Amino acid sequence: MEELTDILVGLEQRISAYKNRLQELEKKRRRLDDEIATIKKYLELAETLFRVEADKAKLASLSSQFYSDEKGGRQRPNTDVTDQSREILMGRSKYSGKSVSEAAYEMLREANRSMHAKELVQRLVEGGLQIKGKTPLTSVATSLKRDKRFRKVGPNTFEALEEALIHAV
Repeated sequence: MEELTDILVGLEQRISAYKNRLQELEKKRRRLDDEIATIKKYLELAETLFRVEADKAKLASLSSQFYSDEKGGRQRPNTDVTDQSREILMGRSKYSGKSVSEAAYEMLREANRSMHAKELVQRLVEGGLQIKGKTPLTSVATSLKRDKRFRKVGPNTFEALEEALIHAV
């Protein structure tokens, strides 16, 4: 009888371990699916910008054969693509114009994982956010500590709370 109990306990432990591993892998798959979707959007934008720029180059070369400005030089072609679109493509203005808390919340929700303030600062700056203060790391950490949308899960490490949890607090 004792041997049967040991077998059942062992099987329960395996089942529990497999369930935990399955949950971890499903979370990882969701993160990868989100990352794939983001990359597809950037790829589509890059391809569109490439086509627009290629068409502009063709038009500029054709129009330069026929038109010139008052000084006899070539006219500058009209720009169909704004600088902001290029900045978005390069990933440098994703968070510009947002507060530290807004941008960090968006980033943590997209990542679906907790992050250290150092990683947040790096990604926010890469995304075009200008962090004020002498020590950006401290500024970000302080902003997130004061905001109900975040939970501190370790030293200078934060995660975004679900909408339902925020309203419950």
